[in-house]
Amino acid sequence: MKRDTQGTTEQRLEHKVDSLLVKMTLDEKIGQMTQVRHFDDISEEDIATKFIGSVIHTQGPLPGANAKEWQEKFTRLQKKALSTRLGIPLLFGVDAVHGQNTYEGAVIFPHNIGLGASRNAELVRKAAEITRIEARATGFNWVFSPCIAIPYNEKWGRVYEAFSESTELTEEFARASVKGHQGTELSAQSVMATAKHFIGDGATDNGVEGGDCSLTPEEVRERLLPPYRAAVEEGIGSVMASFNSMSGQFMHAHNYWISDVLKGELGFKGIMVSDWKAYSRFGGNEIINAGIDVVMAVDGDLQMFHEGLKAGVENGEVSMDRIDDAVRRVLTQKFRLGVFDNPFPDPSLIPQIGLQAHRDVARQAVRESLVLLKNDGNILPLNKKTSKIVVVGEHADNTGLQSGGWSINWQGSTETYAGSTTILQGIEKIAKGKVVYDADATGNHKDADVAVIVVGETPYAELFGDIGGEIDAYQLTLTEEHQNYINTYVNLGVKVVTLFISGRPLVTTDQINKSDAFVAAWLPGSEGDGIAEVLFGEFDFRGTLPHAWPASEGDYQGKYGPNFWDDSVEPLFPFGFGLNYRDETSENDTTTGKRRQ
Repeated sequence: MKRDTQGTTEQRLEHKVDSLLVKMTLDEKIGQMTQVRHFDDISEEDIATKFIGSVIHTQGPLPGANAKEWQEKFTRLQKKALSTRLGIPLLFGVDAVHGQNTYEGAVIFPHNIGLGASRNAELVRKAAEITRIEARATGFNWVFSPCIAIPYNEKWGRVYEAFSESTELTEEFARASVKGHQGTELSAQSVMATAKHFIGDGATDNGVEGGDCSLTPEEVRERLLPPYRAAVEEGIGSVMASFNSMSGQFMHAHNYWISDVLKGELGFKGIMVSDWKAYSRFGGNEIINAGIDVVMAVDGDLQMFHEGLKAGVENGEVSMDRIDDAVRRVLTQKFRLGVFDNPFPDPSLIPQIGLQAHRDVARQAVRESLVLLKNDGNILPLNKKTSKIVVVGEHADNTGLQSGGWSINWQGSTETYAGSTTILQGIEKIAKGKVVYDADATGNHKDADVAVIVVGETPYAELFGDIGGEIDAYQLTLTEEHQNYINTYVNLGVKVVTLFISGRPLVTTDQINKSDAFVAAWLPGSEGDGIAEVLFGEFDFRGTLPHAWPASEGDYQGKYGPNFWDDSVEPLFPFGFGLNYRDETSENDTTTGKRRQ
């Protein structure tokens, strides 16, 4: 047998990285630690002159009008990177948090809270795998997903980005998501997944985005750390630091949690990437010393970061060992992803964007995410031959409203987008009788046999969705307008089926009591017609609550809401509750199936 003179695969990889690292100047190393947008932050020439390591696509000018133009833009930027002395290729990152949700026409899955309701880890893996394909087809090899936060308060504007308040469920789904995005290991067929946000983002006091998490280190280890341990064990390529602080110290500058625990104790070997404008927000070179490897140098941070870090190295504030460790991590992942050998996007993937087979999986995810909270008189499933159904509410015929934040735009959309189907379209497709649409609940359909009333939240993302926070545009209850949608048809004596479109449980006790049936539909994404398949009984309800459901606004007098581990608050419905057509409670129900009256 011929002897392998270059050692194992890992040894050969280490040799490649070390051989390249030793040739690099400090400016080239700092460049590899830099992530910028493909607009505003840079000119295209800056890719080469500043030795940029990665590019992020986010809210702002699109790379092009279609996937071909997106690929062409990223190819042009890649050629700039390859023209440098060492020819180190770029990575291209995107917030593909529930599908390739930045590209109109791609499949958009239910947000993670809906996938958490499904209890289906294999479905999570498939969704991530499809996201991998459609992200690569639009030119990306790095996605900032999955979010494996564990929300403790529905006032937080990012509850829907997380799978569940359950540590165990989040841990299971973290593994599934990493496998779907990356495969069995990082390779040229992968997109690099990112576990976020490390750590405590969902457990801040009073649910404040970027607030302080006052859990003890022991509580953090017990409740929040296990999903990150699972992601690291699955070989996740990157982890993103969180905006929040931990007992008063910014997480981005928290050496103990980043370097000692994540990189040391858990053995994370990938890229620790900052969140937005972290260099100027959280302490400059302190975040590098804490273990941040790649900095989002956006919105004016680029020059500050480059000059500040270079000065920090030259004056001894930041060691060259720390710089080399960061750059070694970046180069290692670039080699693993195969971008040195295949730096350009693959045009042959473009026809796979929005494939029907992909949409079928997303529609399955919609069906399995639905949670039936009430079904008096077995009003559901609806009879397809019902003489007249009135569908009520603007959310019923608008895919932007049904998809939530991070859908086409950062803050979501209030308009229907390409390739998507609405709840109303699904009902119209299945029903054999008359279907009428009453967008703003005029009440002109007293003769209807049943009213399907679709109410809920309008899209939001990050702090803009916080309740009682800096923006304060949302509330713990339905808006008065949407409450009146239900009241109108209840007062007419029409049977009411309420579909609740939301990124979190809200206080809807009165609306549940008034409705004959009540369904938590979360944020279903692009395949809204899948909801009708369950309403008409073509499929049964399978979803169970990924969060305990609040009974009243008084449930939020403390730091947290009616969380399943906090015995001081009794929820209206417990974690794991869900009815179906076969039994009183779902086969997945982990509770008694009883609700608070």
